[in-house]
Amino acid sequence: MEQFKLEPVFGSFGDKLHFSQSNLYMVVAAGLILLLLRIGMAPKAVVPGRLQALAEMSYQAVLSLALGSIGPEGKKFFPFIFALFFFVLFGNLLGLLPYSFTYTSHIAVTFGLALFVFLLATGVAIAIHGLHFFSYFLPEGTPWVLAPLMVVIEIISYLSRPLSLSIRLFANMMAGHVMVDVFAYFVILLGSAGAIGAVAAIFPMGINVVMIGFEFAIAFLQAYIFAALTCVYLHDAVHLH
Repeated sequence: MEQFKLEPVFGSFGDKLHFSQSNLYMVVAAGLILLLLRIGMAPKAVVPGRLQALAEMSYQAVLSLALGSIGPEGKKFFPFIFALFFFVLFGNLLGLLPYSFTYTSHIAVTFGLALFVFLLATGVAIAIHGLHFFSYFLPEGTPWVLAPLMVVIEIISYLSRPLSLSIRLFANMMAGHVMVDVFAYFVILLGSAGAIGAVAAIFPMGINVVMIGFEFAIAFLQAYIFAALTCVYLHDAVHLH
């Protein structure tokens, strides 16, 4: 579990500011995202190159997600969803590099993002619907005899959104890295046990190679799920259902 331990960087300067490797990789991720978009869109070619095509496809994919999930109002929230998707994605991908750090494997980071999404969606709902927002907690057609129970259930479900959203991302990233480390330890352990152990180490090494591939896919999947659920919450806020 040492890979998840926060340590100050830049010596005493980082110690005083409580600037850990998590903060450092967030800055690195933000810089890489801006660099990718800047370099990718710089040519503005009619026939795009690889980086321009990647930037345009990313833009179109997230825009389609926002419009498809929220509706025409999704254009207003597109910049936020786009930034959120790439921030989570690059946090997941950077953690796959050797000797790097996965800031999305910390519940403090994922809960902070999820809480911001929750507060934004709630604020949007109240701004659009006013006090009518509270009708969200009593589904239409609910028998009055069940109304008190349904209100309690809906409120608990609504308040649990930031928790479920944050734990889903944090748990997937943390579990994946732990499993990769466990099988890597098996490789080292068996490799030091002589010729037979070295042969036996091929099996956990093969599993680790496969798991790295899965982790790469999960990095994209979890970023997409985080952005998609954000769109769902904003849809509920805008349309109140």
